[in-house]
Amino acid sequence: MNFASKKLYILPFDHRGSFIKMFGFEESRLTLETTTLLCDYKHVVYEGFLKSLELGVPREPAAILVDEQFGKKIHEEARVAGITRILTTEKSGQDEFDFEYGDQFGNHVNALKPDYVKVLVRYNPANDQTLNQRQIKRLKTMNDFCHANGYKFLFELLTPATPEQLAASNGNQETYDATTRSHLMQDGIKELQAGGIEPDIWKIEGLNDLGQMTAVINQTRSGNRDAVGVIVLGRGEREEKVKGWLMVAAKIPGVVGFAVGRTIFKQPLVDLHQKKMTREATVKKIADNFKGFVNLFEYAQG
Repeated sequence: MNFASKKLYILPFDHRGSFIKMFGFEESRLTLETTTLLCDYKHVVYEGFLKSLELGVPREPAAILVDEQFGKKIHEEARVAGITRILTTEKSGQDEFDFEYGDQFGNHVNALKPDYVKVLVRYNPANDQTLNQRQIKRLKTMNDFCHANGYKFLFELLTPATPEQLAASNGNQETYDATTRSHLMQDGIKELQAGGIEPDIWKIEGLNDLGQMTAVINQTRSGNRDAVGVIVLGRGEREEKVKGWLMVAAKIPGVVGFAVGRTIFKQPLVDLHQKKMTREATVKKIADNFKGFVNLFEYAQG
């Protein structure tokens, strides 16, 4: 089977900095009690994922993306349960990609033995070239490690606007997304490929324009890379915007699924934290939300 024909529906909850802030905590002042609570909230998301399988989400393409810091126990449980697992490896919230555990990243990956290893990278071709080349060098280390050790490599690409690009879009993120980002994504992917970065899966921001999205997808699969798959991320956007991205992307050959996280779990978890919702109801809501995106993607694919 061509790898790109394998669907992948990911519930990502590997957020760390933003996850901590979601509940009003400060990253620099975490206590053992707070850390335990955050680990438990991540487990609630995992319980929602498992509930979604009971509700009919197909098991084979369903996957979780979770970090080691708050999700080590989840990785261990999911491995026993035969759930497809993806491990994040980058430092949280950094403008420049670096390894969470420095030179020891390989030991951490091998200890948990995920199915996929994921990196999140903010890469804009118009940025400082020394910065971009420094990132590519580190990413090549991860790329080579994954391919040498039998881990599938998942590359999450974000293309934030430079101050100049945002100013040219009148300071409007949606204008930048609609007019500028797709070309930068194409150029960024091309530069990364030229630097020897060869993911099995590209995880990319969505676009509302079918032609723009097709051009980006085609770049990921250029040069006899037909086995490469693409999934669309949620970026924490409002539900309707993410659904629009998926409706566009699902029609394009090579797009095999999505990774939508905060759009699915943020409000239910906040409601749980504020005691507006029971744990059982929170799990059910997360499951329903995830299943809704699976249903939407499969409908859009026809």
